[in-house]
Amino acid sequence: MYEILQTISGPKDVKKLSAEQLKNLAGEIRAAVLNRDCTVGGHVGPNLGIVETAIALHYVFNSPNDKIVWDVSHQCYPHKLLTGRQEGFITEAGMKKISGYSNQDESEHDFFKVGHTSTSVSLACGLAKARDLQGQKHNVIAVIGDGSLSGGEALEGFSNAAVLGSNIIIILNDNEMSIAENHGGIYNNLQLLRDTNGKAECNMFKAWGFEYRYVADGNSVEDMIEALQALKNTDKPTVLHIHTLKGKGYKPAEEDKEPWHWNLPFNIADGSCKWDLSGENINDLTYNYLLEKIKQDKRIVAINAGTPGVFGLNAERRKVLGEHFVDVGIAEEHAVAFSSALAKGGAKPIYLVMSSFIQRTYDQLSQDLALNNNPAVILVAWGGISGADMTHLCSFDISMTSNIPNLVYLAPTTAEEYMAMLDWAVEQNKHPVIIRQPKEMLHSDKPVDKDYSRLNTYKIEEKGDKVAIIAAGSFFRLGENVAAELQKRGIKPTLINPRYLSGVDKECLQSLKAAHRLVITLEDGELDGGFGEKVTRFYGASEMKVLNYGSFKEFTDRADLNELYRRYRLTPELIVEDALATLK
Repeated sequence: MYEILQTISGPKDVKKLSAEQLKNLAGEIRAAVLNRDCTVGGHVGPNLGIVETAIALHYVFNSPNDKIVWDVSHQCYPHKLLTGRQEGFITEAGMKKISGYSNQDESEHDFFKVGHTSTSVSLACGLAKARDLQGQKHNVIAVIGDGSLSGGEALEGFSNAAVLGSNIIIILNDNEMSIAENHGGIYNNLQLLRDTNGKAECNMFKAWGFEYRYVADGNSVEDMIEALQALKNTDKPTVLHIHTLKGKGYKPAEEDKEPWHWNLPFNIADGSCKWDLSGENINDLTYNYLLEKIKQDKRIVAINAGTPGVFGLNAERRKVLGEHFVDVGIAEEHAVAFSSALAKGGAKPIYLVMSSFIQRTYDQLSQDLALNNNPAVILVAWGGISGADMTHLCSFDISMTSNIPNLVYLAPTTAEEYMAMLDWAVEQNKHPVIIRQPKEMLHSDKPVDKDYSRLNTYKIEEKGDKVAIIAAGSFFRLGENVAAELQKRGIKPTLINPRYLSGVDKECLQSLKAAHRLVITLEDGELDGGFGEKVTRFYGASEMKVLNYGSFKEFTDRADLNELYRRYRLTPELIVEDALATLK
């Protein structure tokens, strides 16, 4: 199956192949990409569409002397296959050794760890400037695509690259898609350039100061090699605009591009998922809430920045929401400012964002939203410690956002509490509110509060003494389990649902001093700057002992979640062991 691919130990071997062998190599690369994705999951469409580009890059240029920087680096699987990492696609053992993104720790042919989008041109500018300062001579190539042109950093990078005055080649992979469909006026010009075979007088790249070339069939190895050979060693900032087919070579991915951007393990024969995804989930709950709320109030609008699939908002659901859903493209910073202004204008915005992407919005959260105290609502998905790739960790949102003035950060423990908090946040008009969506669909028969306007008031779920457990959000279940373990040892603890991650209930914490010697805080995120440290600071010089539990300040990479929990002592047994030792 991999007759040619097995002869490729690095780019030097690609250069030895004939035109026919290069075409056959493309087929073998696609087979290897599918083999990895169907086994462990991963990005399907982006990688299948960029195969010929990767082959041509390594046929023409001399990596790693010539430096290739991959944007939305989930396009780099073919590049990895051509730079000595075939085992990461062919054997299950090898798949565990490489990430799904560029990673300089894996290979000298990678220069950065990059997981999200719009960064390659800025990074390439830095490499090119460093080269020029040292009087070196090599090519610097940035590969950008999959909708990342809508990101603010991409446009900042283009602006800088255009006046660099030396060699920088930007390959714009135009597959007519983002993660979902493209959004934004920028893409109108790309369509015009495609329709005119790159000859339209209205050309934003030329207007910015770039040399420009268009390749109508970016999935032709011959055409890509010809174009790259013509541009190699250029002394001018240059854009090579290529038109490719996302998902090329795999019929399901070609025909239905959005769900095949990234996929769980699947059966290659029919594309069916190997995992059982049936049952209720938080996305259905949120979507149904939006539908009902819009019927009552036409000011409701949901906003997303190019990742609607994270929230289960497929094309059909987006169509139903109509004008009450806005995808701003991969532009999280704009999404926050846009939401703030919507709220100021009298609308009721709900911005849907994945935890690992909210880190791109700090300035807008602080200045555009919180400083102006506009009552936008932000729903954060997937927040918590996980075994994800280091570029997609979701454990930093609490420490990043909960310390910004005016922002109210809520952490529901059940589906019922989530819905109550969401409805309160939408209806109130005094604060910007962030809600961390529950990671699991847990239910409770206990009544939940409907009003959260009395900020930073904790809820005591069970009263006890000696030990108080303050368990936030998705870790409330862990708190219940710790309480049960302590009761086996003769200690009935107080169990508290803090609900608010952005402040402390001073009255509640003060009251605990009377009958408690130890307070335990549990949060599904980084400890440094997190929720637990606020509690520790409150007790300060008092005699109360405090144990904080969460994750360390570190970038983990595809780590086993249970192993992380053990390392962070986030199991009932280890927490109880610490508690008993502290009480002694």
